Amino acid sequence: MNITSFTRQRVPVADGVSLNVAVGGSGSPIVLLHGFPQTHLMWRHVAADLAADHTVICPDLRGYGDSDKPADDGQAYSKRTMAADVVAVAHALGHDRFALAGHDRGALVAFRLGLDHPDVVTHLASLDVLPTLDMWDVMHGTTAAVGFHLYLMAQPPGLPEAMIAASADAFFGHFLDRWANDPTSIPADVRAAYLKASREAVPSIVADYRASATVDVEHDRADQVAGNRLRMPVTVLQQDWGAALGFDAAARWREWASDLDHKTVSCGHFMAEEAPADVVKALRDLLAR
Repeated sequence: MNITSFTRQRVPVADGVSLNVAVGGSGSPIVLLHGFPQTHLMWRHVAADLAADHTVICPDLRGYGDSDKPADDGQAYSKRTMAADVVAVAHALGHDRFALAGHDRGALVAFRLGLDHPDVVTHLASLDVLPTLDMWDVMHGTTAAVGFHLYLMAQPPGLPEAMIAASADAFFGHFLDRWANDPTSIPADVRAAYLKASREAVPSIVADYRASATVDVEHDRADQVAGNRLRMPVTVLQQDWGAALGFDAAARWREWASDLDHKTVSCGHFMAEEAPADVVKALRDLLAR
C-alpha cells in the first residue's frame, strides 16, 4: 500500500480546528507525527510498510500542511494542545489506545502526549530530538549555531514572521538541504510540497517554535519537578549530536523514560526518508516489547 492511496479525512479536534489526516491499513493502531519543515508525507515509506498489519494514522499537525492554522493565543501551539489534538483524532477514528511515533516537532508532541495521556499510549518512539528542557540546556557556545532557528522563532511576534516570510523558500529549503545526508531522499516533488506547505504556514510554524521557548518549558519543568516519567516502552533514534554539543543523549532520555531503547543512527536528520527500513525495524521492535 502506498501512502497516496490512504484515505484522507478532515477530523475536528477542538475549538473549530480540524486536522488533515491520512489513514491506511488495518490492525492495531499507530500514529505517526511529522517534523519540521514537513508534512505527513515524510512517513510515506514507513507508513506503507506498517500498513501491512497496522492501522496507520498520519495527521498534519495543527499549523502545518493542510490542517487548520488558528491564530496564536499563547496556548494554541503548545505541545499540550497539539497532543490533545492527536488524542481527539484517534478517538474520532475509534481508537482509545495507540502506539505513537514522532519526528522532530512531532516527537515533542508525542513526548507531551505520553506524559499527559499515559493510559492511551501503548508504545512511544522519538526520532532525532531531545525533550524541550534538555534541548535548551545543551544549546550553548558556538556549536549551538546549528539551532539558530530556535532562537529566531522564540522572539516576540512580528520580527521572526516578517523575516522568514520575506524569504520563505530559502529559509525552509536551508533545513531540507543541510539536514539531509542524502539529498536524493527528498525528491523534487516532495521538496516542493514541503516548501509550499511551509510558505503558507509561517505564522503558525513560528508560533509552534515560540511555544517551545515559553509555555512548553513551563509544562515540562512542572513534570520534571513532580518526577513524572514516560511509563510506556520508549525507543529513541538519534544522530550523535552529543559528540558535537558535549552531552550524553541517552542519559538525558533515561531521566524521562525507564523502559528505554536508545539507538544512535548514522543517517541524516530526516531518517524516515533517508533510512526507512531502519526506522521500520526500530518501530516493529518497539511494538513487540
